[in-house]
Amino acid sequence: MRLILLGPPGAGKGTQAERLVERHEIVQLSTGDMLRAAVAAGTEIGLKAKAIMDRGELVPDDVVVGIVADRIEKSDAQKGFILDGFPRTVRQAEALDAMLTQKGLKLDAAVELRVDESILLARIEKRAGETPGGPRADDNAEALKKRLAVYREQTAPLADYFRSKGLLRTVDGMAPVDRVTEEIDRALGVGNEAAGG
Repeated sequence: MRLILLGPPGAGKGTQAERLVERHEIVQLSTGDMLRAAVAAGTEIGLKAKAIMDRGELVPDDVVVGIVADRIEKSDAQKGFILDGFPRTVRQAEALDAMLTQKGLKLDAAVELRVDESILLARIEKRAGETPGGPRADDNAEALKKRLAVYREQTAPLADYFRSKGLLRTVDGMAPVDRVTEEIDRALGVGNEAAGG
Protein backbone atom coordinates (compact mmCIF):
# COMPACT_ATOMS: atom_id res chain seq x y z
CA MET A 1 0.00 0.00 0.00
CA ARG A 2 1.58 3.24 -1.16
CA LEU A 3 -0.12 6.34 0.19
CA ILE A 4 0.09 10.10 0.50
CA LEU A 5 -1.67 11.92 3.33
CA LEU A 6 -2.97 15.39 2.51
CA GLY A 7 -4.35 17.99 4.88
CA PRO A 8 -3.45 21.34 6.39
CA PRO A 9 -1.17 21.74 9.43
CA GLY A 10 -2.95 20.45 12.54
CA ALA A 11 -5.28 18.11 10.60
CA GLY A 12 -3.93 15.03 12.41
CA LYS A 13 -1.83 13.56 9.59
CA GLY A 14 0.92 12.45 11.99
CA THR A 15 -1.50 10.56 14.24
CA GLN A 16 -3.20 8.82 11.32
CA ALA A 17 0.14 7.99 9.66
CA GLU A 18 1.28 6.22 12.87
CA ARG A 19 -1.93 4.19 12.93
CA LEU A 20 -1.66 3.24 9.25
CA VAL A 21 1.95 2.14 9.79
CA GLU A 22 0.88 -0.09 12.69
CA ARG A 23 -2.24 -1.53 11.06
CA HIS A 24 -0.79 -2.25 7.62
CA GLU A 25 2.91 -2.89 8.40
CA ILE A 26 4.10 -0.15 6.08
CA VAL A 27 6.66 2.59 6.75
CA GLN A 28 6.18 6.31 7.21
CA LEU A 29 8.65 8.24 5.09
CA SER A 30 9.20 11.79 6.26
CA THR A 31 11.19 13.85 3.78
CA GLY A 32 12.92 15.68 6.64
CA ASP A 33 14.02 12.38 8.23
CA MET A 34 15.06 10.95 4.87
CA LEU A 35 17.15 14.02 4.05
CA ARG A 36 18.92 13.85 7.42
CA ALA A 37 19.51 10.09 7.04
CA ALA A 38 20.91 10.47 3.50
CA VAL A 39 23.24 13.25 4.68
CA ALA A 40 24.36 11.19 7.70
CA ALA A 41 24.92 8.09 5.51
CA GLY A 42 26.99 10.17 3.08
CA THR A 43 25.15 8.81 0.04
CA GLU A 44 25.81 10.52 -3.29
CA ILE A 45 22.44 12.27 -3.19
CA GLY A 46 22.84 12.96 0.54
CA LEU A 47 26.12 14.79 -0.07
CA LYS A 48 24.46 16.81 -2.84
CA ALA A 49 21.62 17.74 -0.45
CA LYS A 50 24.09 18.65 2.32
CA ALA A 51 25.98 21.04 0.05
CA ILE A 52 22.70 22.76 -0.86
CA MET A 53 21.48 22.95 2.77
CA ASP A 54 24.91 24.22 3.92
CA ARG A 55 24.41 27.15 1.55
CA GLY A 56 21.08 27.81 3.29
CA GLU A 57 19.08 26.96 0.17
CA LEU A 58 15.99 24.78 -0.21
CA VAL A 59 16.70 21.30 -1.53
CA PRO A 60 15.34 21.17 -5.12
CA ASP A 61 12.60 18.75 -6.14
CA ASP A 62 14.88 16.46 -8.18
CA VAL A 63 17.13 15.88 -5.15
CA VAL A 64 14.16 15.16 -2.86
CA VAL A 65 12.70 12.75 -5.44
CA GLY A 66 16.13 11.08 -5.66
CA ILE A 67 16.19 10.62 -1.89
CA VAL A 68 12.64 9.18 -1.94
CA ALA A 69 13.69 6.88 -4.82
CA ASP A 70 16.67 5.56 -2.80
CA ARG A 71 14.58 5.14 0.36
CA ILE A 72 11.74 3.11 -1.19
CA GLU A 73 14.31 0.57 -2.43
CA LYS A 74 15.01 -0.48 1.19
CA SER A 75 13.49 -3.76 2.38
CA ASP A 76 11.22 -2.20 5.03
CA ALA A 77 9.40 -0.22 2.31
CA GLN A 78 8.60 -3.27 0.15
CA LYS A 79 5.12 -3.73 1.69
CA GLY A 80 4.38 -0.08 1.13
CA PHE A 81 4.84 3.39 2.54
CA ILE A 82 3.16 6.64 3.49
CA LEU A 83 4.84 9.78 2.22
CA ASP A 84 4.88 12.51 4.85
CA GLY A 85 5.69 16.09 3.84
CA PHE A 86 6.06 15.25 0.16
CA PRO A 87 4.82 16.07 -2.39
CA ARG A 88 3.95 19.64 -1.40
CA THR A 89 3.29 20.97 -4.90
CA VAL A 90 1.79 19.64 -8.13
CA ARG A 91 5.24 19.81 -9.75
CA GLN A 92 6.62 17.55 -7.02
CA ALA A 93 3.67 15.16 -7.48
CA GLU A 94 4.42 14.94 -11.20
CA ALA A 95 8.10 14.23 -10.47
CA LEU A 96 7.09 11.56 -7.94
CA ASP A 97 4.73 9.93 -10.46
CA ALA A 98 7.48 9.83 -13.08
CA MET A 99 9.95 8.25 -10.63
CA LEU A 100 7.43 5.61 -9.45
CA THR A 101 6.53 4.79 -13.07
CA GLN A 102 10.25 4.24 -13.82
CA LYS A 103 10.33 1.72 -10.96
CA GLY A 104 7.14 0.02 -12.13
CA LEU A 105 5.28 1.27 -9.03
CA LYS A 106 2.24 3.47 -8.51
CA LEU A 107 0.43 5.18 -5.67
CA ASP A 108 -2.65 3.44 -4.31
CA ALA A 109 -4.31 6.56 -2.92
CA ALA A 110 -3.95 10.12 -1.70
CA VAL A 111 -6.00 10.46 1.50
CA GLU A 112 -7.18 13.99 2.22
CA LEU A 113 -8.13 14.86 5.81
CA ARG A 114 -10.71 17.61 5.33
CA VAL A 115 -10.90 20.02 8.26
CA ASP A 116 -12.56 23.27 9.29
CA GLU A 117 -9.77 25.86 9.51
CA SER A 118 -11.61 28.05 12.04
CA ILE A 119 -11.88 25.06 14.42
CA LEU A 120 -8.18 24.27 13.86
CA LEU A 121 -7.27 27.83 14.85
CA ALA A 122 -9.44 27.59 17.97
CA ARG A 123 -7.72 24.27 18.88
CA ILE A 124 -4.26 25.80 18.50
CA GLU A 125 -5.22 28.78 20.65
CA LYS A 126 -6.60 26.46 23.34
CA ARG A 127 -3.49 24.25 23.23
CA ALA A 128 -1.20 27.30 23.38
CA GLY A 129 -3.04 28.48 26.48
CA GLU A 130 -2.63 25.07 28.15
CA THR A 131 1.07 24.54 27.36
CA PRO A 132 3.23 24.74 30.51
CA GLY A 133 5.86 27.44 30.10
CA GLY A 134 4.00 28.91 27.14
CA PRO A 135 3.55 27.67 23.58
CA ARG A 136 6.33 26.74 21.15
CA ALA A 137 7.30 29.58 18.84
CA ASP A 138 5.39 28.06 15.92
CA ASP A 139 2.43 26.88 18.01
CA ASN A 140 0.22 29.94 17.90
CA ALA A 141 -2.70 31.21 15.85
CA GLU A 142 -0.61 33.69 13.82
CA ALA A 143 1.95 31.06 12.82
CA LEU A 144 -0.84 28.61 11.95
CA LYS A 145 -2.62 31.24 9.81
CA LYS A 146 0.61 31.69 7.82
CA ARG A 147 1.09 27.93 7.45
CA LEU A 148 -2.55 27.50 6.36
CA ALA A 149 -2.14 30.24 3.74
CA VAL A 150 0.97 28.50 2.34
CA TYR A 151 -0.90 25.18 2.37
CA ARG A 152 -3.89 26.63 0.50
CA GLU A 153 -1.65 28.24 -2.11
CA GLN A 154 0.89 25.45 -2.72
CA THR A 155 -0.42 22.12 -1.41
CA ALA A 156 -4.24 22.25 -1.62
CA PRO A 157 -4.09 22.03 -5.47
CA LEU A 158 -2.74 18.47 -4.99
CA ALA A 159 -6.28 17.36 -4.13
CA ASP A 160 -7.44 18.26 -7.66
CA TYR A 161 -4.32 16.67 -9.16
CA PHE A 162 -4.94 13.33 -7.41
CA ARG A 163 -8.71 13.56 -8.00
CA SER A 164 -8.02 13.82 -11.75
CA LYS A 165 -6.04 10.57 -11.50
CA GLY A 166 -8.83 8.83 -9.56
CA LEU A 167 -6.62 8.48 -6.47
CA LEU A 168 -8.18 11.00 -4.06
CA ARG A 169 -10.02 9.66 -0.99
CA THR A 170 -11.49 12.37 1.25
CA VAL A 171 -12.16 11.76 4.94
CA ASP A 172 -13.68 14.03 7.61
CA GLY A 173 -10.62 15.00 9.64
CA MET A 174 -12.80 16.71 12.28
CA ALA A 175 -14.28 13.39 13.48
CA PRO A 176 -12.87 11.68 16.63
CA VAL A 177 -9.45 10.12 15.99
CA ASP A 178 -10.69 6.50 16.01
CA ARG A 179 -13.49 7.31 13.58
CA VAL A 180 -11.02 9.05 11.22
CA THR A 181 -8.89 5.88 11.28
CA GLU A 182 -11.94 3.74 10.44
CA GLU A 183 -12.98 6.11 7.66
CA ILE A 184 -9.48 5.98 6.14
CA ASP A 185 -9.56 2.16 6.15
CA ARG A 186 -13.02 2.24 4.56
CA ALA A 187 -11.85 4.74 1.93
CA LEU A 188 -8.91 2.46 1.13
CA GLY A 189 -11.20 -0.55 0.88
CA VAL A 190 -9.63 -2.38 3.81
CA GLY A 191 -11.86 -3.79 6.53
CA ASN A 192 -11.30 -4.45 10.19
CA GLU A 193 -9.38 -7.63 9.44
CA ALA A 194 -6.36 -5.35 8.97
CA ALA A 195 -6.65 -4.16 12.57
CA GLY A 196 -5.76 -7.62 13.86
CA GLY A 197 -2.52 -7.86 11.91
